[in-house]
Amino acid sequence: MQNMTSNQKKVAFYTLGCKLNFSETSTIARNFQQEGFERVDFEEVADIYVINTCSVTDNADKQFKQIVKKALKHNDKAFIAAVGCYAQLKPEELAAVDGVDLVLGATEKFKITDYLNDLSKNDMGEVHSCEIEEANFYVGSYSIGDRTRAFLKVQDGCDYKCTYCTIPLARGISRSDELQNVLNNAKEISQQGIKEIVLTGVNIGDYGKGEFGNKKHEHTFLELVQALDEVEGIERLRISSIEPNLLKNETIDFVSKSRTFVPHFHIPLQSGSNDILKKMKRRYLRELYIDRVNKIREVMPDACIGVDVIVGFPGETDEHFLETYHFLNDLDISYLHVFTYSERDNTEAAEMENVIPANVRSKRSKMLRGLSVKKRRAFYESQLGTTRTVLFEAENKEGYIHGFTENYVKIKTPWNPELSNTLHEIKLTKIDEDGSVRMEFVRDVVVV
Repeated sequence: MQNMTSNQKKVAFYTLGCKLNFSETSTIARNFQQEGFERVDFEEVADIYVINTCSVTDNADKQFKQIVKKALKHNDKAFIAAVGCYAQLKPEELAAVDGVDLVLGATEKFKITDYLNDLSKNDMGEVHSCEIEEANFYVGSYSIGDRTRAFLKVQDGCDYKCTYCTIPLARGISRSDELQNVLNNAKEISQQGIKEIVLTGVNIGDYGKGEFGNKKHEHTFLELVQALDEVEGIERLRISSIEPNLLKNETIDFVSKSRTFVPHFHIPLQSGSNDILKKMKRRYLRELYIDRVNKIREVMPDACIGVDVIVGFPGETDEHFLETYHFLNDLDISYLHVFTYSERDNTEAAEMENVIPANVRSKRSKMLRGLSVKKRRAFYESQLGTTRTVLFEAENKEGYIHGFTENYVKIKTPWNPELSNTLHEIKLTKIDEDGSVRMEFVRDVVVV
């Protein structure tokens, strides 16, 4: 920042969890900067440390305490604020952690600077968390940090009642950004030289619901995608994660012909067993999932398809698990994100019988992670010899620069700073020992 004064307060941020959290941290950080704070790296000495928490896995809860300790090591007099999902679900628990001064829930996190009149340490964390029913307004956000891509939040909250999930408790009802606001944010991002935008939200396929504070859909997800495709200056748009029952044929067809949307879908499955899907209260059965994968393959044979899956859900017998394993093995998908089920307070699943022992959960998780490696390798092999466009990232990793093709193949080539944040036409040549793909330039002309 310009004209730094010696009394300018410094603020640092740490984000746990998903892309949505990253987009929100970025927005909160910009609010601080507008109030005259200087943003510094979390590893530096700061006056305030803001930790954006996550409630999806046990691990995120435990990590919180370690991050607080880390912050206090840099400055033992620093003011520490916890915001985000875990702060909404378990505010008292976070407030009781040594060193925590302020805990803000779902509605308060974007107004954090209003709570900072006094930065003196508190004996006990001060809690401001709403009843989750009050989280019914929308705050748009996007993240800019990694110069090559930005996460653009388009939707928040969820009206689904999956039995394992705390997100509706942590983030409230499904609500959406106004279409014009999303387009304005996309334009702002493109003006900063960022080449790729990843759309994010809790349940983005539900986009349009609650756009004007009502329960109706003012716009559909397809209309959002069509409007974003027209925004000048964006080279690539990527849909992050979308429920199979909300991914419609029209959207798949549109992406296949789109100027900017890339052939990459991430579609949560959670189980390949219809019995377990019903216990989870998912809104589809495996037959619909097969249909979605087949539809994508029909119009985009080279698309990358990622899958979320949960192992060790209560009542998941060996037979159920093998059903999931074989289902995924036979499905034409590209990689898996495997989650080991963990009990969350105030969810239906936490009360269910036939709890799966931790060692069995762990073994199943290992099997599916092995399957994911196999799937990704097969997908990469299928792409060798093809010509794609790669967007290079900005980091020098052990003498190499990495990037991703439009269909999410990870590319590596010797480090050259001039390649950072540029798009090039390349041919995929071979798979390296680390699993990424080597390439050669098709021409020496930069695409953008």
